[in-house]
Amino acid sequence: MEQHPPPNEAEAPDAAGQGHPASDREGRRSLLDARRPAWRERLSSLSRRAEALPARPDDIDIALTSIGDPEAGDPALLAALREAVLARLSGYGTPEAALAAAVEDLPKGSTGEPTLEAVGHCAALVAEAFAMPALQADAFTWRATDAERRRRGERRAATRLARETRAEEERRLKEWESSLVGADALPSLLGCTRHEADRWLRAGIIPVARRVAVRRAGRTVQEPEFDPAALESLRGEIAAWRRADSGERPVEAPPGVGAAPGEARGETRRISNAAVARIAGLDRYAAHFATARALDRRIIACLGPTNSGKTYFGLSRLAEAESGLALGPLRLLAHEYREALEARGVPTSLSTGEERIRVPGSRHTAATVEMCPFTNPVDVAVIDEIQMLADPERGAAWTAALMGVPARQVIVLGAPDAAPMIRRIAQLCGDPLEEVRLERMGPLSAAPVPVPLAEIGRGDAVIAFSRREVFALRAELLRRGRTVAVVYGALGPTVRRAEARRFREGEAEVLVATDAIGMGLNIGPLRRVVFSALTKYDGKEDRPLTVQEIKQIGGRAGRFGGEHAEGIVAVLERGGDPRDIARALKAAPTAPEDLRPPVAPDAEIVAAVAAEMGTDSLFGTLRRIERAVLRRDDPNYRLGDLSTQMAIAAAVDGVRELSLMDRWTYAMCPVDERDEGIARLSDWAVEHSLGMAVPPPKAGRLPAPDRAGQDALQLAERVHRRLVAWRWMALRFPDTYRDIEGALAESRRLNEWIEAVLSALPSGRARAVSAGGDMPARRRGGAPGRFRSNGLARAGAKNGGQRPGPPAKG
Repeated sequence: MEQHPPPNEAEAPDAAGQGHPASDREGRRSLLDARRPAWRERLSSLSRRAEALPARPDDIDIALTSIGDPEAGDPALLAALREAVLARLSGYGTPEAALAAAVEDLPKGSTGEPTLEAVGHCAALVAEAFAMPALQADAFTWRATDAERRRRGERRAATRLARETRAEEERRLKEWESSLVGADALPSLLGCTRHEADRWLRAGIIPVARRVAVRRAGRTVQEPEFDPAALESLRGEIAAWRRADSGERPVEAPPGVGAAPGEARGETRRISNAAVARIAGLDRYAAHFATARALDRRIIACLGPTNSGKTYFGLSRLAEAESGLALGPLRLLAHEYREALEARGVPTSLSTGEERIRVPGSRHTAATVEMCPFTNPVDVAVIDEIQMLADPERGAAWTAALMGVPARQVIVLGAPDAAPMIRRIAQLCGDPLEEVRLERMGPLSAAPVPVPLAEIGRGDAVIAFSRREVFALRAELLRRGRTVAVVYGALGPTVRRAEARRFREGEAEVLVATDAIGMGLNIGPLRRVVFSALTKYDGKEDRPLTVQEIKQIGGRAGRFGGEHAEGIVAVLERGGDPRDIARALKAAPTAPEDLRPPVAPDAEIVAAVAAEMGTDSLFGTLRRIERAVLRRDDPNYRLGDLSTQMAIAAAVDGVRELSLMDRWTYAMCPVDERDEGIARLSDWAVEHSLGMAVPPPKAGRLPAPDRAGQDALQLAERVHRRLVAWRWMALRFPDTYRDIEGALAESRRLNEWIEAVLSALPSGRARAVSAGGDMPARRRGGAPGRFRSNGLARAGAKNGGQRPGPPAKG
């Protein structure tokens, strides 16, 4: 006989809304939970094969929660995924923004871009998401496809022209270099004796096209080479030179030495490296800053280790001045300088690559070093982190700031290692130099033994060297009951400061960070700095930490007069030998191997060289500057790294509707090269040239912070970095990059969401974030990562996953 449940065991609706006994409902839920991992794999495969479905991993997660049939097949799975994608697209605000994001999410074909048919299907999907009527949807789809077709045509034309231009510039340079002759050819080309040629060469009146390194008698010497065309044009001067030799009149070098006179300006002229170098003037770089040279400048170098009071010294002098400038390496530090000065009652404006705050009546400005103004004199300028002079990618910006800042008193702050380069620059500028040495205000010692992870506690900062390892450490510490704040390079300044505040105010017991904390950032008193390892992958190889890195980062431990007066520097178990830390902390300052300050061309120099060459090719101009402006043995300067600028120039050189100087501006934009940043910048340049508005990047709908996976967090970080580049461009081309309010709103939204994810305790899908995701550690290039025996993965991303050069510009 059939048994009926009592009233209190009445049927309850299951996930699909149908009535079943409670026990059946629980069994059904268990079955759904058991099926979802396999469904996730299946949906991932189906979404990759669905050419016109712009699905993301979080769309798959949402689709899975909506499926209530344990027997659901592929059609039901795809239908659920499609609904999740539609819901996300509707959250972008406008169909145009949704379409831009959707096309970026489409699978890329062999050409590296989705088919036009897929773009059309995607546009129809966006029209459906925004509930457009049929006629409006058809029109939107047609316009989207047609606009994409036009963009691709322009993009391909620009790419082809850039490629042809690069090849032509390389061919011309190679052809010119192959035509050069040695000193043995001078007598026949000039119609003189070898003795006369040697004498005129020593007098500097025979133009040298370039110098090449050759081995002579076991040593390397610089041999001159000459342009036959330039020499032929000088044959008419020989008689005057001989009369001068006999004492009739002095000889002057012919005007335009090194150039081939009479060549048409319609094509790139064959000019010598000497002429390029003369026009660029980088061997006379200090003279390039006319305002600074006109002032009676005095440099004060306040040098000392971390926690020695350098910043207090500099900002105190700055606050007392009638007018002043504070320059630092990061936008975050510029904000901190401004806040410190405002707290002292000094109205201060802000100037960074992507942000301006104008304070009416202020005579002080806090800025990033790349934004140093070179024409408006001030009483005092403070330049922080002066040891960055030796940085291979950004050092040239510090050279320009120190040589060119128009201040009567220039105060530089940094590590003692920078002293020799500061002296060299002061000498080149002819400025008097005063050195002030500060000592650390509290003791700093190395822990004698490694620290087990179980002993990490309140007030400790654990230093890792990749984003992945930060999250692996965070997950393990959370599992052990600690509360954790994190700081790494991919985080924007707002989130970094929020995480530092959580640690500083005690909301988080432990800080886990990359070496991004070594520069500025008010993180409060630290009991210990504990390195996860004493080696790091620097983008090329695993190498030991330098003495300066250990001092700079480890020196954040301890705070004079604070809760932790004595700082302790340690290493985790199996991370290295504590004696290496002790030796580094006791080591004397070490000067850089090359004391010549790095220099780089600015817009004025690029324009002058291009005009002299008679070229409209930015790549050709930079290539020639790279080859010509400074001899490798120049006694005073060395050329800074131009690789990123040249890569961008090669990509945008075909967009000839933009002027050479506009393309140079694009070349200076901070981009993340690992996120296809140069290709994206080139697309923006094409849209700019077509007179189109370039919309700001958007992330679209994001999952709830406590359910965010690793993919969603990394997407938010990527879009935030893209917004940094977009806002940088918006300050320079406001008529093209128009929606600044939309960009600011999206930046704020992403900052708030990322901070909510990082501060949330791990639960549900959030565990995937705290554990760094499920993917195995990989180095750049795909090589397997190395796992230490303490079980924590080390990845191969330099500086916590963020490139330290152009993305940090200004």
